[in-house]
Amino acid sequence: MINILVNGCNGKMGQEVVKQIDKVDDMNLIGGFDKENTGIFTFPVYTSWEEVYNVIYSKCNKFSEKPDAIIDFSVPVATFAMLDFAKEHKIPVVIATTGFTNDELNKIKKYSEYIPIFRSSNMSFDINLMCKIVSWIAPLLSDTDIEITETHHNRKIDSPSGTALMLADKINQALNNKLHYEFNRHDKRSKRDKNEIGFSSIRGGNIVGEHIVQFFGEYESFEIKHTSYSRNVFAEGALKATKFLINKPSGLYNMDDILK
Repeated sequence: MINILVNGCNGKMGQEVVKQIDKVDDMNLIGGFDKENTGIFTFPVYTSWEEVYNVIYSKCNKFSEKPDAIIDFSVPVATFAMLDFAKEHKIPVVIATTGFTNDELNKIKKYSEYIPIFRSSNMSFDINLMCKIVSWIAPLLSDTDIEITETHHNRKIDSPSGTALMLADKINQALNNKLHYEFNRHDKRSKRDKNEIGFSSIRGGNIVGEHIVQFFGEYESFEIKHTSYSRNVFAEGALKATKFLINKPSGLYNMDDILK
């Protein structure tokens, strides 16, 4: 049995992870963490990591349940507060939070020297398959103009999405990192640079997630599209990542390690 603590349990994705854990036989939800306890859950919800320590560690006995892993669907500042706790207590972590800066990603890599960390901007198996497909196609269509369009619900705070950046990174790596990213054409008064990947972000309603990668040639275009209709695909992916991470040595892992 794998004991799980969910960081960001009150959010849309955190609630979905809670539902999915309840459906599997080999996982046990011992608690959640969020900035406030809304009272919507029957399991313990903690609002400070000191409280987690006092309840689970400081006052524990040999029958107490401690987390075997933490699943993180929160925001970057909450992720790092959690990572300090996880590092101190040697707890594996699955990070599904997005919106990290490059400096923050480097900090996560430092944490992975002490604990096993699985991080992916998108926990969907199909999205990660899409990453492999675009990285294969990109060299074959290297003379085209590449654009990425992503659509999400109106509550998403980061733009472009972590998945859009992940797709772009896979394309760029396949093309020897010769491309740069264009996020804002509003103030530009020049034609499109051949060596750029353009990003467009749409926010509205309750759209779970849609990503389109387009390759525009002189006389034809080619596009690959992925649409998520339910958040449970991300929750299921997070649980799969958790099972993968248990008993792994310290290090930074991602969906490619599962796909292998």
